[in-house]
Formats: sequence, structure tokens, C-alpha cells
Amino acid sequence: CGACNLAEIKPRLGRGRRVEGAIVVQVDAIQEGLGGYVTGADLSKPLAEEVLADIKAAWLDLGVLAFPDQALSPEQQAAFSAQFGELDVYPFMTPVQSHPNVIPIIKEPEAKMNFGGGWHTDTSYLAKPPKATVLYALETPPEGGDTLFADARAAFDNLSKGMQDTLCGLTGIYSPKLVHGNKGAYRSDAAKESLGGSYDNAVDGESEVEHPLIRTHDDTGRRSIYCSLPHTHRIKGWTREESVPIFKFLMDHITQPEFVIRLKWEPGMLTIWDNRRVFHMAMNDYHGYRRHMQRVIVQGASPQ
Repeated sequence: CGACNLAEIKPRLGRGRRVEGAIVVQVDAIQEGLGGYVTGADLSKPLAEEVLADIKAAWLDLGVLAFPDQALSPEQQAAFSAQFGELDVYPFMTPVQSHPNVIPIIKEPEAKMNFGGGWHTDTSYLAKPPKATVLYALETPPEGGDTLFADARAAFDNLSKGMQDTLCGLTGIYSPKLVHGNKGAYRSDAAKESLGGSYDNAVDGESEVEHPLIRTHDDTGRRSIYCSLPHTHRIKGWTREESVPIFKFLMDHITQPEFVIRLKWEPGMLTIWDNRRVFHMAMNDYHGYRRHMQRVIVQGASPQ
């Protein structure tokens, strides 16, 4: 999908919480049903219970929330993330020294390959994939380096009843092998050079787990497409070659412009998204510039 067809963050559909006449938190939707731009919340310290409840409700409603103008240490980013659930450890990257749940995602100016460059939900190949990803921008290029988000829930709702019923009866074999396995994309010399010393080449990337192709959100009860080309190796009982056309059809469907928003990063912006419902892709269009992010994942339940 072309960048010109995608909605960028622009505050509208505003709603806020008022305490003693002052707006503490304002959530402005990016487009109807997907994405929110949040102002008035200082994430460097614990949020008031009622404010946190509002933020969580908006997150479940909109799938992606972006908080600009934050100043966070790794410990503060992790503390904010822990308000959404138990933090998890990403197996393929070395964390920052100061916190075991915060990993650096850095692309140097000379690097060619970026991290997270294909449409996916994070680590769906785990037995309990993360329900949330929390990404914080430390350094961003002057242009490019945006992240695209796609609403897999709205995309599922848009399928025919016959296709929905067919997909709901299928189980996927999810695996990191296509990306992190012995012959995976991140094992190449180019990837090793681009990802640098933070990537752990010693971790086994050949594991497999079973999840439904269509998952039911454990908080909202809504269904969404969950399989992806990089993380779903095949449909159970099918070959990889037989499965790929289904995955390609679904990826083409999810990434139609009406289901996609574009997030433009700036230093100090923190974004949290719901991996049970939202796909994302990091754009690799800023060669010659440095991009430095820090990521935390929040453990979820086994997909049903």
C-alpha cells in the first residue's frame, strides 16, 4: 500500500477525562476505530487509577496509543508497561544493561536491513505471545522510519461469512524459523551486520507451536486474523506451499488502506499496541540516518 493512501496521526474524535475542570488525559482517535494520540499523561511516574483505567479502555478500543513528549529511562518504560501485565523476555535480543525486559532496537546509518520490516504481530510463535508491545523512541531520522499499523479485527469482520467460517476451523503452525531459524532471514551476513551485537545468534529458532489462524481476543471477545507470512510456517495438515497463498491473501486483505494507519515517530514518543488485534511493519526508508528505539513486551495468554 502506498504511503499517500495512509492516514497519519491527526487529532480528531477527541475524548478526555476531566478532573477539577482540567483535562488530565485527552485521547484523539487517528481514524475511526484504530489508533489514538494521547496527551496530558506523564508516563515517568505511576498513573492515577482512574486515568490508567481510561487509558486501558482506550487501548482496547483503538488498538494503538501514542504518547508524545515523554522522557523515560528503561526502568520507567518497564514500570509503565508492567501496569498492563507481566513483562516478558524477548529471546533473540540482548537487553539493555539496566533492565532485563528492555531491548534496544538500533539501525545505524550504514545498515541496510531493519528490524521488524515485514507485516507481523510480535513473537506470535511463542506459546504465550505478548498481548502488548511498548516501543519508545530515543533517536529518529528527520524523515522516514515510520511504523504502519493494520487492524486485523476490522479486516476479519470485512471477510465473507464463508471465508470466516473456513478460517476459524484452521490451526496454524507458528515458528520463528523463517526469521530466526538456521536458514532464517536474520541469520544472513547482512542481517548480522545491520542488527549488530544486540542480536543473539545462539538462541534456537526452530521451535513450533500451534495457534488458531483466527484468534478470539481474551478481553473483548472479538475475533481477528492472526497468521502472518514471517511467523506462521504452515496450516496444520497442509504443506508450506499450500499454505502460503492463504497467508498472502490475508496479508493483502489486512493491509488495504482502509485498515491501515501510519505513525510518524519523534524522539520521546512512546507507543503501545495490542498484538492480539493489530499487525505492524517498520518502514526501512531512512538510509544514512540513525534510528534508536527501546522495546518492552507484555506477556499474554495462549491464543484461542
